[in-house]
Amino acid sequence: MTPFTKKKDLKNNWYLINAENAIVGRLAAYISKVLRGKNKATFNPQIDNGDFVIVTNIEKMKMTGKKFNEKKYYKHTGHPGGIKEFTPIKLKLKNKSQEILKLAVRRMLPGGPLAKKQLGKLKIYSGDKHPHEVQKPKEINFSKLNTKNSIKI
Repeated sequence: MTPFTKKKDLKNNWYLINAENAIVGRLAAYISKVLRGKNKATFNPQIDNGDFVIVTNIEKMKMTGKKFNEKKYYKHTGHPGGIKEFTPIKLKLKNKSQEILKLAVRRMLPGGPLAKKQLGKLKIYSGDKHPHEVQKPKEINFSKLNTKNSIKI
């Protein structure tokens, strides 16, 4: 019989990731894995076993190739002819760099109410400062995990 983790046995950790020179897609893939709890031995797809992730320096993220100028996001208002199109450069000009990462992570999580709850554990900040020092987050050096995770300038 497979042992299942009880809700009282769940323990959520806090992780801090510096997104400076990090590639958006690789960062989003890693964050979605941590948010779902797939990095733990007690992973269960129907239980929210994920950890909290704090991402700083979001405005210094990078995209490979021509994605920064040519990638398109679509949103529909629900009215006829109400499709809206925007690119990452438009988001960055509006100081909404956090939306680029949030959209990438949201699309890597499965749909449903559990994914919304897991996405709520993602905290994104521009600059080095964040209000979660009390939780004592463990710092993850994302660029050291793999040489392809960051762009050297």
